[in-house]
Amino acid sequence: MRIVEHVICRDFPCQDVRHECYIVPDVDLKPEDISVVLISESAPADLSDYYYAAGNPHYQQTTVQAFIDAGAEVNSIQDILDQGVYLTTAVKCGKTGYGIKAGTIKECSFLLERELALFPNIDAYLLMGDVAIKAFNYIAKRQGEERVIPAGSTYKIRGGEFYYRGKRAFPSYTQTGPSFGIEKSKQRMIAEDIGKALNLVK
Repeated sequence: MRIVEHVICRDFPCQDVRHECYIVPDVDLKPEDISVVLISESAPADLSDYYYAAGNPHYQQTTVQAFIDAGAEVNSIQDILDQGVYLTTAVKCGKTGYGIKAGTIKECSFLLERELALFPNIDAYLLMGDVAIKAFNYIAKRQGEERVIPAGSTYKIRGGEFYYRGKRAFPSYTQTGPSFGIEKSKQRMIAEDIGKALNLVK
């Protein structure tokens, strides 16, 4: 299955994102082989930096390093996929500034909801940053569930156990920023959260 064929934004209603940076994973995989979904913030400003871009894109560099820090033996996004981990973004367009408006996150969460529904065997969700957490909570509310991740700083809540329909959800920090721009303490916590999710599905 090619994910990009099943998740499509047709009218681009959001005004505070860069539509020219719109991207959905164009990756061919067997959805039943995926047990963990990692959701980061948004598409990169340069699409050549996206997870599944050719060469050694920036999102691959920082994400592979995070998985290595978590104890995984990986060298590429394909290696991460082979371990049953699918990578995507909560917002499919690029940012225009530092933040993303709540209305945009909510609107794009409809696409994310369709995307997640493609995977029947998910055991854990890695929610990398506030945008991913908000989008996931929007999905849960539409499904008649309580918010999955409570309000509060990630630092305070990330040690808790949170579930969506019986599956673990891990609130964490975004791993797609430049390595030199992520604090060492956050790098450590990101690795811990990824490690917990991987251990859960071993």
